[in-house]
Amino acid sequence: MLAYILVTLSEKTEEKVKEKLKKMPEVREAHVVFGEWDIILKVEVESPEALSTFIIDKVRAMKDIKFTSTLIVAA
Repeated sequence: MLAYILVTLSEKTEEKVKEKLKKMPEVREAHVVFGEWDIILKVEVESPEALSTFIIDKVRAMKDIKFTSTLIVAA
């Protein structure tokens, strides 16, 4: 399943966090963006449960990440 995760950081460490996220096997793309969000991730996982585990245990566990919002691709 394919999803996009929008990330807001607590500090201005976009490039550092982006590089860490890009090393995760679930992450297909990671981009620093301007606007309300700091980083957008394109991720691919096996199931909704795997997506939830990835977000909670890997993404939100990073110290600089303040908030995430997830968009699941419909088709």
